[in-house]
Amino acid sequence: MFKPVCAAVVLAAAMATPALAAGPLQVESKVLVEQKIRAADGTVRVVLGPPRKVVPGDRVTFVLAYRNTGTQPIANIVLDNPVPKGMAYRGPAAASAAPELSIDGKTYGASLAALSVMNPIGTLRAATPDDVTHVRWRLARPISPGGQGQLAFNAILK
Repeated sequence: MFKPVCAAVVLAAAMATPALAAGPLQVESKVLVEQKIRAADGTVRVVLGPPRKVVPGDRVTFVLAYRNTGTQPIANIVLDNPVPKGMAYRGPAAASAAPELSIDGKTYGASLAALSVMNPIGTLRAATPDDVTHVRWRLARPISPGGQGQLAFNAILK
């Protein structure tokens, strides 16, 4: 039997780590869950909202919002976010840049095709979305003073 996962546990595991950042970079991490809203006419729309209870099969979106609070541009920004245990990566969120992916938190590839996983019998197999342990974005342009943006990826609770 599956047990609901406390949203606070998922949120705590979703903290982004700015790496190679010089300056006053603020990064805020949020976790949102897809919720289906049924209208009076019977139509159903999907919205993202704060998690109350997350159960296996729920689609979760991890959002990283960043902002330069300083007076100088910040360059060479790399944001890394672990995929919490019990979650399966399902791709970048709509309108978000595609991240680099890792299956071990050390080696990254631009796509799953660039990554391999060792089988228990000692042979390599192609990595799958379920193997992803970290996502990372390298911001191509400096963030200007007051500049901000957000990045996001989707996952499913296993």
